[in-house]
Amino acid sequence: LFSVLVALYEEPEKPDSALDFLKHHLGASAPENPEIEALRLELAEMKEKYDAVLEENIKLKTKV
Repeated sequence: LFSVLVALYEEPEKPDSALDFLKHHLGASAPENPEIEALRLELAEMKEKYDAVLEENIKLKTKV
């Protein structure tokens, strides 16, 4: 916390909200970005495809 406060003090252009600055530097803020949600959905789809391909691979290996 102390190092984040020092960073805020040393910031040449002070942010509009000190609380947002603290949250950002402490990792507590969850960005409200629609692009992030789209990436999460894409990741979930890719995991499903991966699982399907992995299952197919296992079935084909048993046939060989």
